[in-house]
Amino acid sequence: MAVNTSPESPLPVGEVSRLIGGWIDRLGAVWVEGQITQLSRRPGAGVVFLTLRDPSYDISVSVTAYRQVFDAVADVVSEGARVVVLAKPEWYAPRGQLSLRATEIRPVGVGELLARLEMLKKALTAEGLFAPERKKPLPFLPQLIGLVCGRASAAERDVLENARHRWPAVRFEVRNVPVQGVHAVPQVVQAVKELDAIDAVDVIIVARGGGSVEDLLPFSDEQLVRAVASCRTPVVSAIGHEPDTPLLDYVADLRASTPTDAAKKVVPDVGEEYERVRLLRDRARRCVEAFIEREERGLAHALARPSIEDPHRMIDERADHVASLLDRGRRCLGHHLDRADSELTHTHARVVALSPAATLKRGYAVLQKADGHVVRDPGEVTADEALRARVAEGEFSVRVDARADA
Repeated sequence: MAVNTSPESPLPVGEVSRLIGGWIDRLGAVWVEGQITQLSRRPGAGVVFLTLRDPSYDISVSVTAYRQVFDAVADVVSEGARVVVLAKPEWYAPRGQLSLRATEIRPVGVGELLARLEMLKKALTAEGLFAPERKKPLPFLPQLIGLVCGRASAAERDVLENARHRWPAVRFEVRNVPVQGVHAVPQVVQAVKELDAIDAVDVIIVARGGGSVEDLLPFSDEQLVRAVASCRTPVVSAIGHEPDTPLLDYVADLRASTPTDAAKKVVPDVGEEYERVRLLRDRARRCVEAFIEREERGLAHALARPSIEDPHRMIDERADHVASLLDRGRRCLGHHLDRADSELTHTHARVVALSPAATLKRGYAVLQKADGHVVRDPGEVTADEALRARVAEGEFSVRVDARADA
Protein backbone atom coordinates (compact mmCIF):
# COMPACT_ATOMS: atom_id res chain seq x y z
CA MET A 1 0.00 0.00 0.00
CA ALA A 2 1.12 3.56 -0.68
CA VAL A 3 2.61 5.57 2.17
CA ASN A 4 1.64 9.18 2.72
CA THR A 5 4.73 11.37 2.91
CA SER A 6 5.63 15.00 2.28
CA PRO A 7 8.70 17.24 2.47
CA GLU A 8 7.61 18.23 5.94
CA SER A 9 7.04 14.62 7.14
CA PRO A 10 9.47 12.33 5.31
CA LEU A 11 10.21 8.73 6.28
CA PRO A 12 13.57 7.79 7.75
CA VAL A 13 15.76 5.47 5.68
CA GLY A 14 15.36 2.70 8.20
CA GLU A 15 11.58 2.91 7.97
CA VAL A 16 11.68 2.80 4.17
CA SER A 17 13.96 -0.23 4.31
CA ARG A 18 11.68 -1.90 6.83
CA LEU A 19 8.61 -1.29 4.63
CA ILE A 20 10.37 -2.71 1.56
CA GLY A 21 11.31 -5.77 3.58
CA GLY A 22 7.70 -6.21 4.62
CA TRP A 23 6.47 -6.03 1.03
CA ILE A 24 9.09 -8.54 -0.13
CA ASP A 25 8.21 -10.96 2.69
CA ARG A 26 4.68 -11.16 1.31
CA LEU A 27 5.97 -12.64 -2.00
CA GLY A 28 6.67 -16.05 -0.52
CA ALA A 29 8.85 -18.81 -1.97
CA VAL A 30 9.17 -18.99 -5.78
CA TRP A 31 10.84 -21.31 -8.29
CA VAL A 32 13.49 -19.41 -10.24
CA GLU A 33 15.49 -20.55 -13.28
CA GLY A 34 18.81 -19.05 -14.27
CA GLN A 35 22.46 -19.64 -14.96
CA ILE A 36 25.13 -19.61 -12.26
CA THR A 37 27.70 -16.94 -13.05
CA GLN A 38 29.54 -16.80 -9.73
CA LEU A 39 29.93 -19.46 -7.09
CA SER A 40 31.62 -18.87 -3.74
CA ARG A 41 32.20 -21.76 -1.33
CA ARG A 42 34.38 -20.56 1.52
CA PRO A 43 36.04 -23.35 3.56
CA GLY A 44 34.31 -23.83 6.84
CA ALA A 45 31.47 -21.42 6.00
CA GLY A 46 27.97 -22.69 6.46
CA VAL A 47 26.55 -20.59 3.61
CA VAL A 48 27.29 -20.77 -0.12
CA PHE A 49 26.95 -17.60 -2.21
CA LEU A 50 25.83 -17.72 -5.84
CA THR A 51 24.90 -15.21 -8.54
CA LEU A 52 22.01 -16.32 -10.68
CA ARG A 53 21.64 -14.60 -14.05
CA ASP A 54 18.92 -14.58 -16.73
CA PRO A 55 20.64 -15.86 -19.92
CA SER A 56 18.43 -13.70 -22.14
CA TYR A 57 18.70 -10.39 -20.29
CA ASP A 58 21.36 -8.52 -18.39
CA ILE A 59 19.69 -9.17 -15.04
CA SER A 60 21.14 -11.09 -12.09
CA VAL A 61 20.33 -11.65 -8.44
CA SER A 62 22.30 -12.91 -5.45
CA VAL A 63 21.40 -16.29 -3.98
CA THR A 64 22.43 -17.76 -0.67
CA ALA A 65 22.07 -21.39 0.27
CA TYR A 66 23.04 -23.38 3.32
CA ARG A 67 25.93 -25.72 2.68
CA GLN A 68 23.80 -28.83 3.12
CA VAL A 69 21.38 -27.54 0.45
CA PHE A 70 24.19 -26.92 -2.05
CA ASP A 71 26.14 -30.06 -1.20
CA ALA A 72 23.22 -32.13 -2.51
CA VAL A 73 24.02 -30.92 -6.06
CA ALA A 74 27.67 -29.88 -5.68
CA ASP A 75 28.88 -32.72 -7.89
CA VAL A 76 26.73 -31.70 -10.91
CA VAL A 77 26.49 -27.93 -10.49
CA SER A 78 29.26 -25.45 -11.29
CA GLU A 79 29.66 -22.00 -12.76
CA GLY A 80 27.82 -21.75 -16.09
CA ALA A 81 25.29 -24.45 -15.21
CA ARG A 82 21.58 -23.86 -15.50
CA VAL A 83 19.60 -24.53 -12.37
CA VAL A 84 16.10 -24.24 -10.98
CA VAL A 85 16.01 -22.87 -7.43
CA LEU A 86 13.21 -22.81 -4.85
CA ALA A 87 13.97 -19.66 -2.94
CA LYS A 88 12.45 -17.11 -0.60
CA PRO A 89 13.17 -13.43 -1.41
CA GLU A 90 14.93 -11.67 1.48
CA TRP A 91 15.65 -8.05 2.11
CA TYR A 92 18.80 -7.16 4.05
CA ALA A 93 17.69 -3.93 5.64
CA PRO A 94 21.08 -2.59 6.89
CA ARG A 95 22.48 -2.52 3.32
CA GLY A 96 19.24 -2.28 1.36
CA GLN A 97 20.10 -5.42 -0.57
CA LEU A 98 17.79 -8.04 -2.13
CA SER A 99 18.76 -11.69 -2.28
CA LEU A 100 17.18 -15.11 -2.54
CA ARG A 101 17.47 -17.74 0.17
CA ALA A 102 17.52 -21.11 -1.61
CA THR A 103 15.97 -24.11 0.05
CA GLU A 104 16.31 -26.46 -2.95
CA ILE A 105 18.52 -26.47 -6.04
CA ARG A 106 17.88 -28.65 -9.07
CA PRO A 107 20.17 -28.82 -12.09
CA VAL A 108 18.46 -28.50 -15.45
CA GLY A 109 19.30 -31.68 -17.39
CA VAL A 110 19.92 -31.96 -21.10
CA GLY A 111 16.68 -33.86 -21.61
CA GLU A 112 14.70 -31.14 -19.90
CA LEU A 113 16.46 -28.44 -21.91
CA LEU A 114 15.69 -30.27 -25.14
CA ALA A 115 12.05 -30.67 -24.13
CA ARG A 116 11.79 -26.94 -23.44
CA LEU A 117 13.43 -26.15 -26.75
CA GLU A 118 10.95 -28.40 -28.53
CA MET A 119 8.06 -26.60 -26.85
CA LEU A 120 9.55 -23.23 -27.80
CA LYS A 121 10.08 -24.47 -31.37
CA LYS A 122 6.42 -25.48 -31.66
CA ALA A 123 5.26 -22.13 -30.28
CA LEU A 124 7.45 -20.13 -32.66
CA THR A 125 6.42 -22.35 -35.57
CA ALA A 126 2.78 -21.67 -34.78
CA GLU A 127 3.56 -17.93 -34.94
CA GLY A 128 4.96 -18.42 -38.45
CA LEU A 129 8.53 -17.35 -37.62
CA PHE A 130 9.94 -20.41 -39.41
CA ALA A 131 7.66 -20.23 -42.47
CA PRO A 132 9.48 -20.66 -45.83
CA GLU A 133 7.77 -17.61 -47.32
CA ARG A 134 9.55 -15.43 -44.76
CA LYS A 135 12.96 -16.45 -46.07
CA LYS A 136 14.81 -13.70 -47.92
CA PRO A 137 17.07 -14.58 -50.87
CA LEU A 138 20.79 -13.99 -50.51
CA PRO A 139 22.52 -11.56 -52.89
CA PHE A 140 24.59 -13.15 -55.62
CA LEU A 141 27.74 -11.19 -54.76
CA PRO A 142 27.61 -9.38 -51.40
CA GLN A 143 29.92 -6.38 -51.21
CA LEU A 144 29.95 -6.20 -47.41
CA ILE A 145 29.27 -9.17 -45.12
CA GLY A 146 28.42 -8.83 -41.46
CA LEU A 147 29.98 -11.53 -39.27
CA VAL A 148 29.01 -12.28 -35.67
CA CYS A 149 31.42 -14.72 -34.01
CA GLY A 150 33.73 -15.31 -31.09
CA ARG A 151 36.96 -13.34 -30.84
CA ALA A 152 39.91 -15.07 -32.55
CA SER A 153 37.76 -18.17 -32.97
CA ALA A 154 38.17 -20.97 -35.49
CA ALA A 155 34.73 -20.07 -36.87
CA GLU A 156 35.89 -16.51 -37.64
CA ARG A 157 39.07 -17.78 -39.30
CA ASP A 158 37.17 -20.34 -41.39
CA VAL A 159 34.66 -17.80 -42.67
CA LEU A 160 37.20 -15.06 -43.44
CA GLU A 161 39.81 -17.28 -45.07
CA ASN A 162 37.38 -19.30 -47.18
CA ALA A 163 35.40 -16.25 -48.29
CA ARG A 164 38.51 -14.29 -49.29
CA HIS A 165 39.94 -17.33 -51.03
CA ARG A 166 36.77 -17.63 -53.07
CA TRP A 167 36.39 -13.89 -53.76
CA PRO A 168 39.41 -11.78 -52.71
CA ALA A 169 37.56 -8.46 -53.01
CA VAL A 170 34.89 -9.33 -50.43
CA ARG A 171 34.76 -7.12 -47.30
CA PHE A 172 33.64 -7.96 -43.76
CA GLU A 173 32.15 -6.04 -40.86
CA VAL A 174 33.04 -8.25 -37.87
CA ARG A 175 31.43 -8.18 -34.43
CA ASN A 176 33.31 -10.28 -31.86
CA VAL A 177 31.01 -11.39 -29.05
CA PRO A 178 30.81 -14.20 -26.47
CA VAL A 179 29.22 -17.22 -28.12
CA GLN A 180 28.46 -19.13 -24.95
CA GLY A 181 27.81 -18.33 -21.34
CA VAL A 182 25.56 -15.82 -19.62
CA HIS A 183 26.63 -12.82 -21.72
CA ALA A 184 26.22 -14.51 -25.11
CA VAL A 185 22.54 -13.84 -25.89
CA PRO A 186 22.35 -10.05 -25.26
CA GLN A 187 25.64 -9.36 -27.02
CA VAL A 188 24.81 -11.55 -30.04
CA VAL A 189 21.41 -9.85 -30.29
CA GLN A 190 23.03 -6.42 -30.08
CA ALA A 191 25.62 -7.33 -32.72
CA VAL A 192 22.93 -8.62 -35.12
CA LYS A 193 20.87 -5.44 -34.67
CA GLU A 194 23.94 -3.23 -35.22
CA LEU A 195 24.83 -4.99 -38.45
CA ASP A 196 21.21 -4.97 -39.63
CA ALA A 197 21.16 -1.18 -39.15
CA ILE A 198 24.13 -0.71 -41.54
CA ASP A 199 22.73 -0.18 -45.04
CA ALA A 200 25.94 -1.35 -46.73
CA VAL A 201 25.77 -4.81 -45.12
CA ASP A 202 24.26 -7.21 -47.66
CA VAL A 203 24.13 -10.37 -45.53
CA ILE A 204 24.82 -11.34 -41.92
CA ILE A 205 26.55 -14.57 -40.85
CA VAL A 206 26.20 -15.79 -37.27
CA ALA A 207 28.96 -18.38 -36.79
CA ARG A 208 30.15 -20.62 -34.00
CA GLY A 209 32.11 -23.84 -33.83
CA GLY A 210 30.83 -27.08 -32.40
CA GLY A 211 29.99 -27.66 -28.75
CA SER A 212 27.70 -29.38 -26.31
CA VAL A 213 23.96 -28.80 -26.13
CA GLU A 214 24.51 -26.42 -23.22
CA ASP A 215 27.15 -24.47 -25.15
CA LEU A 216 24.80 -23.94 -28.08
CA LEU A 217 21.80 -22.91 -25.95
CA PRO A 218 22.28 -19.15 -26.58
CA PHE A 219 21.49 -19.75 -30.25
CA SER A 220 18.13 -21.27 -29.34
CA ASP A 221 17.16 -18.34 -27.14
CA GLU A 222 13.76 -16.83 -27.94
CA GLN A 223 15.08 -13.28 -27.80
CA LEU A 224 17.74 -14.03 -30.43
CA VAL A 225 15.26 -15.90 -32.62
CA ARG A 226 12.86 -12.95 -32.63
CA ALA A 227 15.69 -10.49 -33.29
CA VAL A 228 16.79 -12.46 -36.36
CA ALA A 229 13.18 -12.81 -37.55
CA SER A 230 12.79 -9.02 -37.53
CA CYS A 231 15.99 -8.36 -39.53
CA ARG A 232 15.61 -6.76 -42.94
CA THR A 233 19.03 -8.13 -43.96
CA PRO A 234 19.30 -11.85 -44.89
CA VAL A 235 20.81 -13.88 -42.04
CA VAL A 236 22.85 -17.08 -42.41
CA SER A 237 23.12 -19.46 -39.47
CA ALA A 238 26.42 -21.35 -39.20
CA ILE A 239 26.30 -22.87 -35.73
CA GLY A 240 28.20 -26.00 -34.75
CA HIS A 241 28.40 -28.98 -37.05
CA GLU A 242 25.97 -30.78 -39.32
CA PRO A 243 24.00 -32.59 -36.54
CA ASP A 244 23.59 -29.39 -34.47
CA THR A 245 20.28 -27.65 -35.09
CA PRO A 246 19.66 -24.71 -32.76
CA LEU A 247 16.47 -22.71 -33.29
CA LEU A 248 18.52 -20.06 -35.07
CA ASP A 249 18.83 -22.51 -38.00
CA TYR A 250 15.05 -22.49 -38.46
CA VAL A 251 14.52 -18.73 -38.37
CA ALA A 252 17.59 -17.83 -40.46
CA ASP A 253 17.15 -17.23 -44.17
CA LEU A 254 19.79 -19.88 -44.90
CA ARG A 255 21.30 -22.64 -42.78
CA ALA A 256 24.93 -23.60 -43.27
CA SER A 257 26.20 -26.84 -41.76
CA THR A 258 29.52 -25.26 -40.70
CA PRO A 259 31.18 -21.82 -40.80
CA THR A 260 33.19 -23.00 -43.80
CA ASP A 261 29.97 -24.02 -45.54
CA ALA A 262 28.55 -20.57 -44.79
CA ALA A 263 31.44 -18.89 -46.60
CA LYS A 264 30.89 -21.17 -49.61
CA LYS A 265 27.16 -20.50 -49.75
CA VAL A 266 27.40 -16.72 -49.28
CA VAL A 267 30.39 -15.89 -51.50
CA PRO A 268 30.71 -17.21 -55.08
CA ASP A 269 34.00 -18.75 -56.18
CA VAL A 270 35.84 -16.42 -58.54
CA GLY A 271 37.39 -19.36 -60.43
CA GLU A 272 34.01 -21.03 -60.87
CA GLU A 273 32.47 -17.76 -62.04
CA TYR A 274 35.28 -17.21 -64.55
CA GLU A 275 34.73 -20.74 -65.84
CA ARG A 276 30.96 -20.17 -65.99
CA VAL A 277 31.50 -16.93 -67.91
CA ARG A 278 33.89 -18.72 -70.30
CA LEU A 279 31.38 -21.51 -70.89
CA LEU A 280 28.56 -19.02 -71.45
CA ARG A 281 30.75 -17.00 -73.82
CA ASP A 282 31.65 -20.15 -75.78
CA ARG A 283 28.00 -21.17 -75.85
CA ALA A 284 26.99 -17.73 -77.08
CA ARG A 285 29.69 -17.84 -79.76
CA ARG A 286 28.51 -21.28 -80.93
CA CYS A 287 24.93 -20.08 -81.04
CA VAL A 288 25.88 -17.02 -83.10
CA GLU A 289 28.06 -19.05 -85.44
CA ALA A 290 25.32 -21.65 -85.90
CA PHE A 291 22.82 -18.89 -86.60
CA ILE A 292 25.12 -17.28 -89.18
CA GLU A 293 25.82 -20.61 -90.86
CA ARG A 294 22.10 -21.40 -90.99
CA GLU A 295 21.34 -18.02 -92.50
CA GLU A 296 24.19 -18.38 -95.01
CA ARG A 297 22.80 -21.73 -96.11
CA GLY A 298 19.36 -20.22 -96.43
CA LEU A 299 20.76 -17.32 -98.45
CA ALA A 300 22.73 -19.66 -100.73
CA HIS A 301 19.62 -21.79 -101.25
CA ALA A 302 17.62 -18.69 -102.11
CA LEU A 303 20.26 -17.43 -104.53
CA ALA A 304 20.32 -20.84 -106.23
CA ARG A 305 16.64 -20.62 -107.10
CA PRO A 306 16.01 -20.00 -110.86
CA SER A 307 13.98 -16.88 -110.16
CA ILE A 308 16.96 -15.28 -108.38
CA GLU A 309 19.75 -16.80 -110.45
CA ASP A 310 18.15 -15.68 -113.79
CA PRO A 311 15.43 -13.10 -112.99
CA HIS A 312 14.63 -12.54 -116.75
CA ARG A 313 14.02 -16.20 -117.38
CA MET A 314 10.43 -16.06 -116.15
CA ILE A 315 9.81 -12.95 -118.23
CA ASP A 316 11.25 -14.58 -121.31
CA GLU A 317 9.17 -17.71 -120.72
CA ARG A 318 6.05 -15.59 -120.44
CA ALA A 319 6.87 -13.32 -123.39
CA ASP A 320 5.77 -15.88 -126.04
CA HIS A 321 2.61 -16.56 -124.14
CA VAL A 322 1.89 -12.82 -123.92
CA ALA A 323 2.63 -12.40 -127.66
CA SER A 324 0.31 -15.31 -128.47
CA LEU A 325 -2.45 -13.82 -126.33
CA LEU A 326 -1.88 -10.42 -127.92
CA ASP A 327 -2.08 -11.88 -131.47
CA ARG A 328 -5.16 -13.83 -130.53
CA GLY A 329 -6.68 -10.69 -129.13
CA ARG A 330 -5.92 -8.74 -132.31
CA ARG A 331 -7.46 -11.48 -134.49
CA CYS A 332 -10.59 -11.67 -132.36
CA LEU A 333 -10.93 -7.90 -132.39
CA GLY A 334 -10.37 -7.83 -136.20
CA HIS A 335 -13.05 -10.47 -136.71
CA HIS A 336 -15.47 -8.54 -134.54
CA LEU A 337 -14.71 -5.30 -136.42
CA ASP A 338 -15.06 -6.96 -139.85
CA ARG A 339 -18.36 -8.56 -138.90
CA ALA A 340 -19.62 -5.30 -137.44
CA ASP A 341 -18.54 -3.42 -140.60
CA SER A 342 -20.35 -5.91 -142.82
CA GLU A 343 -23.47 -5.67 -140.70
CA LEU A 344 -23.25 -1.89 -140.74
CA THR A 345 -22.91 -1.88 -144.57
CA HIS A 346 -25.96 -4.10 -145.01
CA THR A 347 -27.95 -2.06 -142.56
CA HIS A 348 -26.93 1.16 -144.26
CA ALA A 349 -27.98 -0.24 -147.64
CA ARG A 350 -31.34 -1.26 -146.26
CA VAL A 351 -31.83 2.11 -144.63
CA VAL A 352 -30.90 3.91 -147.85
CA ALA A 353 -33.22 1.68 -149.87
CA LEU A 354 -36.12 2.28 -147.54
CA SER A 355 -35.49 5.96 -146.89
CA PRO A 356 -37.87 8.67 -148.27
CA ALA A 357 -34.96 10.21 -150.16
CA ALA A 358 -34.66 7.10 -152.32
CA THR A 359 -38.34 7.25 -153.05
CA LEU A 360 -38.05 10.90 -154.04
CA LYS A 361 -35.19 10.01 -156.40
CA ARG A 362 -37.56 7.76 -158.25
CA GLY A 363 -39.72 10.79 -159.13
CA TYR A 364 -42.05 10.97 -156.19
CA ALA A 365 -42.79 14.20 -154.28
CA VAL A 366 -44.02 14.87 -150.74
CA LEU A 367 -46.62 17.61 -150.21
CA GLN A 368 -46.55 19.47 -146.95
CA LYS A 369 -48.88 22.06 -145.60
CA ALA A 370 -47.60 25.36 -144.24
CA ASP A 371 -47.27 23.85 -140.71
CA GLY A 372 -45.11 20.98 -142.10
CA HIS A 373 -47.91 18.42 -141.93
CA VAL A 374 -47.64 15.84 -144.76
CA VAL A 375 -50.69 15.63 -147.00
CA ARG A 376 -51.96 12.06 -147.25
CA ASP A 377 -55.58 12.60 -148.29
CA PRO A 378 -57.11 15.10 -150.83
CA GLY A 379 -59.66 15.98 -148.23
CA GLU A 380 -56.92 17.44 -146.07
CA VAL A 381 -56.46 20.42 -148.48
CA THR A 382 -58.70 23.22 -149.66
CA ALA A 383 -58.98 25.03 -152.99
CA ASP A 384 -56.34 27.57 -153.62
CA GLU A 385 -54.34 26.42 -150.53
CA ALA A 386 -50.59 26.92 -150.84
CA LEU A 387 -48.53 23.76 -150.30
CA ARG A 388 -44.85 22.95 -150.38
CA ALA A 389 -43.72 20.12 -152.67
CA ARG A 390 -40.51 18.34 -151.71
CA VAL A 391 -38.61 16.39 -154.39
CA ALA A 392 -35.21 14.65 -154.50
CA GLU A 393 -33.24 17.73 -155.43
CA GLY A 394 -35.13 20.31 -153.38
CA GLU A 395 -38.61 21.79 -152.89
CA PHE A 396 -41.02 24.33 -154.44
CA SER A 397 -44.46 25.83 -153.79
CA VAL A 398 -47.70 24.73 -155.40
CA ARG A 399 -51.31 25.84 -155.09
CA VAL A 400 -54.43 23.63 -155.07
CA ASP A 401 -56.59 24.00 -158.16
CA ALA A 402 -60.20 24.94 -157.46
CA ARG A 403 -61.46 22.37 -159.90
CA ALA A 404 -59.61 19.70 -158.06
CA ASP A 405 -61.38 20.74 -154.88
CA ALA A 406 -64.65 20.57 -156.68
